Amino acid sequence: MCLSMEKIASFTVDHLRLKRGIFVSRKDRFGETILTTFDIRMKEPNREPVLDIPAAHTIEHLGATYLRSHPQWGNRVVYFGPMGCRTGFYVILEGSLSSIDVLALITEMFAWIASYIDEIPGATAAECGNWRDHNLDMAKWEALRFLDVLKKPLPENLEYPS
Repeated sequence: MCLSMEKIASFTVDHLRLKRGIFVSRKDRFGETILTTFDIRMKEPNREPVLDIPAAHTIEHLGATYLRSHPQWGNRVVYFGPMGCRTGFYVILEGSLSSIDVLALITEMFAWIASYIDEIPGATAAECGNWRDHNLDMAKWEALRFLDVLKKPLPENLEYPS
């Protein structure tokens, strides 16, 4: 069977002009529920090295733990995970939201990751399918570097290039 395939919306974003930041990737409706997918772009695509896999894995564990444990947002978190291109993460939250709506939450999360000093949550053989592949020091460095963008975002850090 041959299907006519539409181009995925994220493939229409000009990655040659995309900056680091928080962007609304899409909004989906499921009955009365709206889910907003955010593009948490930590690296400028095709212009700087991608995230190291162990660092990204650690950010995933820490970020998911932080978001799902958040007293105000935790029950609205659907997903937090890495992009295949390794330039950032996707966050899916319940509600019709904007980048500004979640800026404080994402900033707090990366500040928490940057200062994290305990054992990585879920990083044991019983809890994780690749439990040895973590790098907390590099995850903290990447989080700290991304905080530079989050603390004083410009429009180019909050809206996809047109």
